[in-house]
Amino acid sequence: MTRLEFNPSTQPTLGVEIELALVDANTMALCSKNAAILNRIPDEYADKIKPELMQCYVEINTDICESVSHVEADLKPKLQTLSSVAAAENVQLYWSGTHPFSTWREQKITPNDRYMGLVNMLQDTARQLVTFGLHVHVGVNSGDKAIMICDRILRYLPVLLALSCNSPFWEGRVTGLHSWRSKVMEGLPTAGLPPLMRNWSEYVWLINHLIDTGYIESIREIWWDVRPHHAFGTVEVRICDIPGTLEDTLGLVALIQCLICHLSDEIDQGIYQRDSHPMLIRQNKWHASRYGIEAQLVDSTSHDLKSVPQITEELVEGLLPMAEQLNCVHFLKHVLDMAHQPTWAQRQMDLLALTGDPAEVVRRLINDSSH
Repeated sequence: MTRLEFNPSTQPTLGVEIELALVDANTMALCSKNAAILNRIPDEYADKIKPELMQCYVEINTDICESVSHVEADLKPKLQTLSSVAAAENVQLYWSGTHPFSTWREQKITPNDRYMGLVNMLQDTARQLVTFGLHVHVGVNSGDKAIMICDRILRYLPVLLALSCNSPFWEGRVTGLHSWRSKVMEGLPTAGLPPLMRNWSEYVWLINHLIDTGYIESIREIWWDVRPHHAFGTVEVRICDIPGTLEDTLGLVALIQCLICHLSDEIDQGIYQRDSHPMLIRQNKWHASRYGIEAQLVDSTSHDLKSVPQITEELVEGLLPMAEQLNCVHFLKHVLDMAHQPTWAQRQMDLLALTGDPAEVVRRLINDSSH
């Protein structure tokens, strides 16, 4: 069996990946121009602004960052560079989890052996991956701890999804959900909520089993909502839609970093983890994807229903001491604003009701995200 060595992180460093759609500046439709845009990227960012499965979006990666402020300072020049380069190709960047009217059937796959292999294996479940998310890595100091955090953080994933919901449209339709992206992702065989794993050894066994039996070709085909990343030495939270602005993105990054560090401290202190039934987590995830911040979620301890704003307020209050240690208090407090404002999904639906024009929805959201 292949050994997977977890590369421990001595500090709770951050790595952030954001996926942004490319839209034609005139029609606001998705456009397959990632190659032309990436060819213009300066060498200093060439390995940080990268192609994705489809030619209609790109991924921006941070360097290893010490703090949320560092993430902000890292992303801003990359976003400015990408925006400028895209504009030269008559393309604009769109911050949304899905596109209101462009269909996945018309999108072109990036010509890459790995991507072509994935589409060959997964067929339309891969071709439909015209969705755009936020992935946040936080460094942890052992593989066993990474596995324990992946288990302990499950109960919090629905509130992260509720706060980030930004994908109400699919195939030119209002889906009725605030996060349709989460449902598209669940169509993959190794996505959605992860299975219960007790330690790093069990995780390694599981990955080897999946590879040996041909279910996956490599560990890169594990797309769970949260997963350990052995090479980076992190826990990676992948459940969030990409929010509508960088400011909201940084708020979620702060919340995730504080939460993972808090859970890490609880593990070190030997604090007992109360069980949270997997069905309750699935129930909460469904309600978060359906209703966003209007969802009523089941409290994993009392089993009472609570609103997303109430859960968020309690969570932020409990994490403030950690935020002070991590020097990200004002970023974390921004999440309270997010919990008391319409989701980006709701704003998209409101704009469609107001204008009656999906292209105008994209145009106005691009203007909002650039301010």
